[in-house]
Amino acid sequence: MKKKNFIALILGTLGGLLFALGLCMCLLPAWNAFTPGVVVAVIGAVILIIMLVLLRKASGKPAIKINARSVGILIFGILSALILGVGMCMAMVWSMMLPGIVVGVIGILLLLCLIPMCKGLK
Repeated sequence: MKKKNFIALILGTLGGLLFALGLCMCLLPAWNAFTPGVVVAVIGAVILIIMLVLLRKASGKPAIKINARSVGILIFGILSALILGVGMCMAMVWSMMLPGIVVGVIGILLLLCLIPMCKGLK
């Protein structure tokens, strides 16, 4: 395993765990830890951004250029993930199993559309 991949593995795991834990702290009322949850989630997101910058630098790639295409892909990805999340909520929280599954599958299909949007078709 290359050094850059190992560092990305460690930072990605740590950042993902902190981000997920922070979101759980925010969204579970039984924990009563909204403010600390926001702090933990932000720390996790910062670690993930640092991992992205370090991995791109170690690979010799240029920094990510912000243009209309990358912003559009980002917005599409966020909306697709939200649709998947709504489908999960419908199925698990609101007791609407069949419509929740349908909305969740639509969200998954939209997320799969990100692959050709980012990489292109050849």
